[in-house]
Order: sequence, then C-alpha cells, then structure tokens
Amino acid sequence: MLSDLHPPLHECHQSEDLIIGGIASHSFIISNSVGFTQEPPPSLHEELKVWKTHIVKCILSELHLPLHEYRQTEDFIIGSITSHSFILSTSVTFTQEPPPALHKELLAVPKNYQHILALAFAVQEINENSQLLPNVTLGFHIYDSYFTPKHTYYATNLLISTPERFVPNYKCDHKNNLIAVIGGLDPEISLNIANVLDIYKIPQLIYGSAPVMNDKTPGLSFYHMTPKEALQYKGILSLLLHFGWTWIGVLTMDTDNGERFIQMGLPVFSRRGVCFAFIEKIPRLTFVNELTNVLNQGAKIHDTMMDNKANVVVAYGESYSMAFLRWLPYLSELEHPTNTRKGNLWIATAQIELTSFVYQRTWDTDLFHGTISFSIHSNDLPGFQLFVQSRNPYSPKGDNFIWDFWQQAFGCVFPNAVQGKVEGDICTGEEKLDHLPATFFEMNMTGHSYSIYNAAYALAHAVHALSSSSLKYRAIVNRRTLNSLSQQLWQLHHYLRDVSFNNSAGDKVSFDQNMESEAGFDIMNWIVPSNQSINTVRVGRIDPQAPPDQVFTVNEDIIIWPRWFNEAKRLSVCSEGCQPGTRKKIKEGQPFCCYDCIPCPEGEISTWKDMNDCDKCTDEKYPNKKQNLCIPKEISFLSYEDPLGISLACSALSLSFITALVLGIFTKHRNTPIVKANNRNLTYALLISLLLCFLSALLFIGDPKMVTCLLRQTAFGIIFSVALSCVLSKTTTVVLAFMATKPGSRMRKWVGTRLTGTIVISCSLIQVGICGVWLVTSPPYPDVDMHSIAGKIVLVCNEGSVILFHCVLGYMGLLAIVSFTVAFLARKLPDSFNEAKFITFSMLVFCSVWLSFVPTYLSSKGKGMVAVEVFAILASSAGLLGCIFSPKCYIIVLRPELNKREQLIRRNP
Repeated sequence: MLSDLHPPLHECHQSEDLIIGGIASHSFIISNSVGFTQEPPPSLHEELKVWKTHIVKCILSELHLPLHEYRQTEDFIIGSITSHSFILSTSVTFTQEPPPALHKELLAVPKNYQHILALAFAVQEINENSQLLPNVTLGFHIYDSYFTPKHTYYATNLLISTPERFVPNYKCDHKNNLIAVIGGLDPEISLNIANVLDIYKIPQLIYGSAPVMNDKTPGLSFYHMTPKEALQYKGILSLLLHFGWTWIGVLTMDTDNGERFIQMGLPVFSRRGVCFAFIEKIPRLTFVNELTNVLNQGAKIHDTMMDNKANVVVAYGESYSMAFLRWLPYLSELEHPTNTRKGNLWIATAQIELTSFVYQRTWDTDLFHGTISFSIHSNDLPGFQLFVQSRNPYSPKGDNFIWDFWQQAFGCVFPNAVQGKVEGDICTGEEKLDHLPATFFEMNMTGHSYSIYNAAYALAHAVHALSSSSLKYRAIVNRRTLNSLSQQLWQLHHYLRDVSFNNSAGDKVSFDQNMESEAGFDIMNWIVPSNQSINTVRVGRIDPQAPPDQVFTVNEDIIIWPRWFNEAKRLSVCSEGCQPGTRKKIKEGQPFCCYDCIPCPEGEISTWKDMNDCDKCTDEKYPNKKQNLCIPKEISFLSYEDPLGISLACSALSLSFITALVLGIFTKHRNTPIVKANNRNLTYALLISLLLCFLSALLFIGDPKMVTCLLRQTAFGIIFSVALSCVLSKTTTVVLAFMATKPGSRMRKWVGTRLTGTIVISCSLIQVGICGVWLVTSPPYPDVDMHSIAGKIVLVCNEGSVILFHCVLGYMGLLAIVSFTVAFLARKLPDSFNEAKFITFSMLVFCSVWLSFVPTYLSSKGKGMVAVEVFAILASSAGLLGCIFSPKCYIIVLRPELNKREQLIRRNP
C-alpha cells in the first residue's frame, strides 16, 4: 500500500471558486548524508534557510471513476485503451463540478467490443502456452477512451498508477507491473496516450492509423501494428488506375490525418493522372447541441456528391466514419425529397470499419453494396469463434463493457440495469452473437482485432527475450525474481524492435527500422444480400514483401459491383477516353482530366487511348485513314508496268516511228523540188533530232539509276536545242532567201549551207557547254522523295544544281522565242516561201506546250512531274513534226503533181 508522505512544512491555501496552484522556492533544507534502515524523519524548522515568498496550496479532488474497465490481474499487465463508446454530452456553463456521465448517456459502437475480446483471447492463449512464458502469467487492464482526450489522459494515468489509489507519477509497489499499453484505435487517441507514456518510456503499440507528428510532438515513438500509411496510398492509386477511375470524389474527416491524406496522398494521385471532382471534409461532432450544424453541412456534402458525375468516392476517416456516412442520403432527403438517388462506388480506407450505432439498426445498408475497402491483413484464428460464442453477460469476471455492449447490440435491456418499468425487450443473456448483423458484430476477427492479437503476442515474445537474457532470471520464478524482472521492463523497447515470429495463423509479425509493421492490406468487397446483412469477401491483396509486379493483386472476376454499376457505367471519368487517332485537348478552366478529343494533325498518329500528343511516323511509313497506325509506304516511280508509263512509252515509240517514216519519205524523194527547196541537209538534221527527242523521253520512264539520271535532262536539253537550232536556221534561211531576191541585195552572199551549219552548230554548242558545266559541278543523281505524296516513297532524279537545270530549260525557251519571232515576221512572205507560216504555227504550239508545262510541272508531285515532262517533250516535238512536215508529206505522197518547180515559183496575185 502507498504509505503517507511527510506533509510539507509550508503551504499557503486560499479557497475560492477557481484555484491557481504554485510551487515556490522559499527555503533550503540543511541535511547530512547518512545511511538509514528506515524512513528518515521529516525536516525540522531549524534546518531551514528561508527566502520570503508566497505559496498557494492546491488540493487534488477525486476524479470520477471510469464507467467501464476490464481487469485481469496476473504477474505482468498489458494495458489497453480501447474506443468503445461515445459520451453524449452538451456544452453547458457550470459553476460547480458537473456530475459523472450516466450509462444512458453512452452511445456504444458495438462492433468495437471485438477489440476487447481479441486481447482477452490472446492473453488466454499466451498463458496456456507453457513454452512462451513459463511460470509467468500475463494479465490485462482495459479502459475506454470514450473518443475524448480528457478520458484518454485519465485512463492512461490510471494504467500507470497504483491500482488502489490514483496518484499520478508515483508507484509505491509492484502490484501493477505494467509492461506496455496497446492503443489507441484512432490517431488522436493514440497521440494522447503517447504524451503520457513517453514520459515513463513505456512501450505503446497502436492498432489504428499512426497520428500526425508535428513540431509540438517531437520524439514520440510508437510500435505500429498496422501497415505503412504510404503503402495504403499506393494501393488506392493502383486500384484506381487498374479500373481506369480517373475522376473521383474524396471525403475525409476534418482531422490532422485527413489533412495529411489530402496534402500527401492526393498529389501522388494527380501525378498519375487522377483528378478530383470534389474534396469534402466531414465536420467532427463535439457536443450534441452542435448536431444541427453538422447535419446541415452533411446535407451540402451529399448534394455535392449527387450533382457530380464522379461515380467513385474515396472515403478516408476514423473508425466510426461509416456510421456517420450512413446519414448522408437521409440528410439530403430532408431538404430535397424529390432528388433522385445517384449511386456511388465507395472505396473505404483501412481505418474505417463497417459499423453502425444502435439507432441505425433499421437503416438501409444497400448504400454500401459493392464497396471496395482496404483492411489490415487478418486471418482466421483457431478457437477465436468458440471463445466469442462462449461469452455472455454473466460469465466474464471484471468485464464492465459487456452489459452496455449487449444491450445496444441486441436492442434489449437488463431488468436490474434500470429502475422502474422496463421499456422494450428484456435481455436474457442467451442471445447469440452470431445472429447479429455484421455492422454490429462479426464472428471473424477484423483487421484491428487481429492487430491487437498480434500486439499481445509481440509483447509476450519481447518479455520472453528479456527474461531469457537476464542473468537474474531463474528456472523457478519467485516473487524476488519477478520484482527483479519488473525493474528491467524499461529494456523492453530493445527486444520489441527485434521481435519476429509467426502467429498461430501462420502470418509473420515483425517491425522494420521505423517500428512499423511489415504486414500488408487485404482488399475486401462488401456484399449486401439483404437489408442489414453484409458479407465481406477478400478480392485482392497488397503485399509489400511480394515481387514488385505482384505487390498489388486484385481478382475483378469475383467482385460484386453495385446494382447500378453495370458494364456501361463502370467508369468514373470526366471525359470519355480519346480513341486512337485522336488526342486530348484540355478544356480551359477545367482539371486536366476534363478534355475534348480532336483528330490528329495530318501525317500524325496516336496508337493509344487518351494520348496528349500525336506522333509522326518514320519517313518509311505513313498514317492509315484512322490515323492510329503507321504502315509502310509504297515505292513509286514512272514504270513500264504503270498504265501511264506504258501509254507514254507507246506514244514515244509511235512518234519515233512516224518521224523515221517521214525521214524515209524525204530521203526517197530527196531530188524532188519541194525537198530541195526546204534545204535537204537541214531537214534531215531536224528530223533526226526530233527522232532522238522522242526516244529520249524513254529515259524518263523506269527506275531512276545513276546513268539515266545523268542522261535524261542533259540529252533532252542538247537534242532539243539541236532541233530548235535547225528550226531557227530554217526560218533565218527563208528570210534571207527572200531578201536575197531583191535587186542589189547584199544578203545573197549569206544564203547557203555555211550559214545554216553555223547557226545549228553554234546554238547547239552553247547548250552543250551549259550541260557540261552542270555535269561537272553538280550533276543529277538518284534520290527518294518521302514527303511530297502521303503513303508513297517516290524514286526521283535529284537535279543537283537547280540553277543550271533552269538554265538548260531557259536556253531552250530562248531559242523557241527567237525562232517564233523570226517566223512570225516572215509569215507574210509570198507563197513560194510559205514554210515560214508552218514554222510560226509550230513554234506557237511549242511555246504553248512549254508555257503550260511550267505551272503543271510545279503543281505535280511524284511520278506525275515526270509524266508531265515526258508529255511536254512528246507534245512539243510532235507539234514541230506535224506543223512543219505534214504539209510537205501530203504533197510528196498524195499530190505529186504539185511537187514541181513551176508550182513552187508561182506567186499569188
């Protein structure tokens, strides 16, 4: 028992309504260091050196004892702060100490009673295991936090104090050998416990979410029985991305942990393409008289959910959050009874349990059908269900929780628990726990209960390791050795960090370097077959110990979706996905998940859905019509297999044959007057050059090779220049011949073969010189054109020097213009010299063809450009052949009677 301490020698006490306590430094006690075998006497006044000051005395009044506790006293005690009931209180102004809470003011969370049973079951198993802690037994002492800091601090101080008398920070015996505390369930409760336990270095094993640490709470350490919070964030993100849910809503409790989820978890989601339709915080209810404001805010939150097309809502909150979420549809119906209910697929985090309050017994649970929740990994434990089934309100000793649990879970009243007439059903104690709906109690161990079970075993293994390493520990434990061992319990931290064992279900329990559990999460599917009946099915797992590609696994084939969540609506996106061939265009002022789909630009493709940008194909490929695939380009050139190539080749050969035939006619009739009058040698040269012009067109047809590329333009330019030089020479000869017939003309000496030869050779040599410079400096070469025609690789001859190429064409144009001008001026000469008229017309045809050639050639692409040039060569050459030689052939072949000298010199009147 706690012996009386010596009362202080000095105190000053003034009692009023409110008391301010103070500790002053007023005197020194002058004492000697002496050995003593009994308690020394108190100090005397003559031993004091006094400083004048004032001391105010504060008397500690007795606190109200907790309404609930569950105690089982053994050699060592495991303390536990559970969260089982709410105290329904109102904010009032008081002038004296308010009375303690009554049982009728409690609102229990019946499902949390399993947490108490899990610890009792674990301790019972440990004590029955003679190998784990031989000759040592464990007990437990459980208090309720009532979800409030005040009761949590009080309960924690009760755990570390002497059982018979509450004196904070003092223990006078070893009857209460507290080795550790398991708790709490919610982060705020855990932090409140830690603020006390950290002073005494007592280990704390939390079975709920870890609290948020800040600058005001440095150095607090916990043993986390739950997996890492970051692992849950990754699991939620993996689930969203697996099903393509990129447009979601988020509901959190207005707590530090809820804010941490928003600040740390949601940015990770955004970086992976998930957007948020809304982020709402559920306000916390502190007093009953604040309920109206909370309900009004809840109605607004529900309306936001209903007005949004996000089908998936992630709920992050405390253990009891689901009971508050069940209010939402009822709140909205109060203000908007005509609202059509819109379904949501809920994704619940591991902290949230499927709970209900007693007044929600008949409420619809179909709201949560198909919910996918994360749960702390758990397994079926042998004997746990039998242990639970054996419980009844009259059997357990020291359990003050079970009566309130039993009454609220079964909706009945014990006759001796109320005074006067009993209203409602009478509790018999024979009610069956396995008949309760899952929202009130589960026979299978939940994730939080599993964490408590593992925490108790972790402490047992740590005590075992401590006792095994102690030299003072003996085979037969007596009271002295127990006292020695209890004095070493501060060393339990060292052994807890190294704990690693397999529990009775075969799961490994251990901590990492941050004192966090290395377990994972189960992915559960909530199924509501009927009202108030809910089954949970494991559909996936998050296992941090698995290979990287198997950390997240889910079997979507066994998931039961909400009834409205069919194949057509199993998406939660702001915009329908852009199909391949299109790209996203972000809507101005909207999140990046909201976008329009626009076709890819010409020449680009998109091969996947929802691409931000389109990609260009390689030069060897081009987009298909849907612009979702690159296909190889077709090789294209003007070939002899091509109908156009065949047509042009046949035309060139036909015209060559006609030219050869004309040449043969003129050669056969070379001594006739009409042939002589047209300068036979010049005519032969012109016909031969025209023949070569027709044949040179064949160089443009076929696969471009180095030889053909070198010859096609240069050969054509030189041969055509010879033909035009012959035409110019013929025209000049006609003009000079006419001028030479005039009396006294000096032009007679210029008429003859010397002049015609000079004109032909000199004009041709100029073109030869241009082509020579071209071939030496920058000759044509085979090339490919991959861009001018979509879907085709055009084999072409690169002209090399474009300037010299245009010089060749320009020089031919110059010869044609000069020939046309001279012929035009001589068109009115007498009929005996009427060849000038035919030359004029032929030059007109020639110039028309090549003037048309220029725009047509520039607007053509690929083999069309080659075909245009071949056609221009054939058409212009055919114009010269037809206009100049067809009248003569007509006279030679069909009208030989006109091929006489008398007819040639006859003049028109």
